[in-house]
Amino acid sequence: MHASLVIPTLNEERSIGHVLDTFRDAVERDASAAAPADRIEWEILVIDGRSTDRTTAVAEAHGARVVSESRPGYGRAYRTGFAAASGEIIATSDGDATYPVETIPTLVRRLREEDLDFITGNRFAYLGPRAMSTEHRIGNRALNLALRLLYHRYVKRLPGSNLNDSQSGLWVFRRNILDRIRLTQSGMQLSEEIKIEALIHGLRVTEVPIHYRERWGAPKLSSWRDGLANARFLLAKRVRLERELRSEEPGGASHPA
Repeated sequence: MHASLVIPTLNEERSIGHVLDTFRDAVERDASAAAPADRIEWEILVIDGRSTDRTTAVAEAHGARVVSESRPGYGRAYRTGFAAASGEIIATSDGDATYPVETIPTLVRRLREEDLDFITGNRFAYLGPRAMSTEHRIGNRALNLALRLLYHRYVKRLPGSNLNDSQSGLWVFRRNILDRIRLTQSGMQLSEEIKIEALIHGLRVTEVPIHYRERWGAPKLSSWRDGLANARFLLAKRVRLERELRSEEPGGASHPA
């Protein structure tokens, strides 16, 4: 089986080599424990958004294929990466060493063994003491609550009937779901959009606890600016979805009630 790891970067020269080495070590351990027929062949794609440091050189030196994306945005980088990925399964992570990339091979096997379509990580299960500012924690909690309230009819399908981390960027999913969902966002809102789309289309989704660590380097998020943009997106998408559900011709999308 062939899988792809997609990592968006912007000035992550300090951390990207560590992330890639950690992931490759985990892949080697996974391969050594698997039967030859069950081994996973990985490609690593770094989608770089015009870094001004040595991110791309370091990523290439550590075995990644770098795809340059001149258009700004976290979501835009991911959409470019998904289009470039060739794996049957796609995994994602950030390049700042916050996510436990060493768990990804195990999550891929869980996806296959449990016949799932999409796995997302819950950072709040094991949140490092310095991994997230107080302001950022409050914003995330507010967005999580908003998503659960606005999309309750879909969230209740999840195991445990709950989504604890709407903003998590660690995902493992089957590439073929991209033909069934509709991704439109170029910013941070893509983290919410991909989960909502998976849920409203009735895909087999589960959330798993993960460790989330302090990032290497200065934060790039603005808690208020990005939080408000995410909140506006959640509300606007819910309004559009309600219109589609009430329409006899929902614009080509089919959302199970």
